[in-house]
Parts: sequence; structure tokens; C-alpha cells
Amino acid sequence: MTSVPERAEAVRLPIRGDGDLTAVRHQVRALARELGFGLVQQTKIVTAASELARNTLLHGGGGEVEVVRLEGPNGPGLRVSFTDSGPGIPDVERALQDGFSTANGLGMGLGGAKRLVQEFGIEQAPGGGARVTIASWAVSRPAGFGT
Repeated sequence: MTSVPERAEAVRLPIRGDGDLTAVRHQVRALARELGFGLVQQTKIVTAASELARNTLLHGGGGEVEVVRLEGPNGPGLRVSFTDSGPGIPDVERALQDGFSTANGLGMGLGGAKRLVQEFGIEQAPGGGARVTIASWAVSRPAGFGT
């Protein structure tokens, strides 16, 4: 993950049940919109965050999300980190492959989330737990576009 200065304090939300998944989506969308993300960019980061929040709940037994506004050399961005204390991801490389699923799903979760964002990282704690972090940047529209 790229190291850039944060613009504001982190927003932390628990992930303990289905209602929390909705709160994560709303928080990420609101901040992405506020930072100037276009509709497609908003949809991508919200979709990735939604999938990772769901994984945190289902596979990690719940946890926490941290949403941070960033200020990079080319403008604002958003970093979203999901932390749990579950069993961890036994084979990260395999888990990133399309079609791999441990929950009888489509197997598009981690790999799909990775493709939707500009930065993606996974850290695991010894003995269990995982932290998955994504980041995306608001991209300026070309001069004259939409005017």
C-alpha cells in the first residue's frame, strides 16, 4: 500500500451483523462522493468494501472497518481497512483466484475486490486474524468534459 498523508481522523465502524454491512456501504459511498469520486469510482469502491465487509462477518466472525480520507500527490483518496480476529486466510494466493470459495459462493470475493480498486493489501496476524486494506483515488475528469 502507498504511504500518503491522511486528511482527517479515521471513521471506525463495527462489523457484527448484517445491518453493519449497510452502514459500511453508506459510509464509504458518502465519503467517496464528498471526495469527488465519480459515480463509477464510487460504485467500484463501495462494491469492494461491501464484499470485504461481508467476508469480515462471515469468515472472520466480525470485526471492524476503518475508513480514512487521504491526500495524495494527485488529489484525494479513500483507504478502507477491514480487521478481524478470525482464523485468517490459509492460502491467500488461492483465495485471490476466481472461482475459489469457502462459503459456497461464486468465488469472486477477494479477487473481485482487488480488481475494483487501485491498491489492495492483506496482512495476517500470527495465530489468526486478517487485515485487508483497499484504497482508491478520485480521478479528475478531462478538461472540458461535461461542460
